Amino acid sequence: MSAQVGNVKALRTISLEEHYATPEFMSGPGRGLAERVRTTPPQSPMAQIYAHLLAQLLDLDELRIADMDAAGIDVQVLSLNSPGVEQLDASSAQVLARQVNDYLGKAVRRHPDRFAGFATLPTAAPDVAAAELKRTVQDYGFKGGVINGHTQGRYLDDPFFWPILEQAEALHVPLYLHPTPPPQPVIQASYVGNYAPEVSAQLAASGWGWHIETAVHVIRIILSGAFDRYPQLQLVIGHMGEALPFMLPRLDNDLPMQLTKLKRPIGAYLRENVYYTFSSFNYLPNFLDLLFQVGVDRIMFSADYPWSSMLDARNFLEQLPLSPADLHRIAQGTAERLLRM
Repeated sequence: MSAQVGNVKALRTISLEEHYATPEFMSGPGRGLAERVRTTPPQSPMAQIYAHLLAQLLDLDELRIADMDAAGIDVQVLSLNSPGVEQLDASSAQVLARQVNDYLGKAVRRHPDRFAGFATLPTAAPDVAAAELKRTVQDYGFKGGVINGHTQGRYLDDPFFWPILEQAEALHVPLYLHPTPPPQPVIQASYVGNYAPEVSAQLAASGWGWHIETAVHVIRIILSGAFDRYPQLQLVIGHMGEALPFMLPRLDNDLPMQLTKLKRPIGAYLRENVYYTFSSFNYLPNFLDLLFQVGVDRIMFSADYPWSSMLDARNFLEQLPLSPADLHRIAQGTAERLLRM
């Protein structure tokens, strides 16, 4: 690696895990944040923070673009805010997914140089989800789909969901696997303990649980043979790999091909079928571990807007001890190639 960063200001930055919401979503699966906005006392410091977050999520025009300009972000690839539609029944998920995809598609058409989209998929109805992925790619030029973890306790290693994987491979678009809290029995068994409920809630979510949950989900997909069946399928995960890079050598050692009966070692799938983004993990040691384990061509830029600062993410990018060519790959080149932008 070289410490020479070159003219980083000239980089085109494509940010891959950036969130939005719609009024329909905020009155449904996203009502938790809307409720916090409504019930937080106006004099509380959190009242203004929650209200601003909500405004940022809902805006797909001037406010968001101004934030992007201030941080030096050229393009956001937008996905519906967690928890998405994965915990809804099939019928409700289908209706809401189509509504939010049309909402996003119109925004992409208004600002084609600034926004791209990942489709929301009603995973509870896999055939419909596959058709919705195809519709949004063809009609709006969406760059793939986003799946927020498990679907009511069912994971993508289940062949029930494989029509979605098959369609993504056929369309040559990736699936972004975004975290979601573990199923309630897992939370109760692993995260509720001798501490306050609010500590348990944070531990089960961004403090630990949803990162480990996502890592386990990826491993399950690999072990199921899904990538042997769909070898060109590509996943994208955030947060510098959800702890998988640190565990990659151990996975290869303790789950050898003789045991898994897969066509390749687990590490090969993690290096050849998975891409990785920053998404608020602006930590150099984590980045270096990811870089050494999977290589620069598998790493892409993201900020996790509005939950994390785009400016912090951009500053972190600029300070990485990489050559100009490698910075170009992370900031824009790999995303341009994977997403055909």
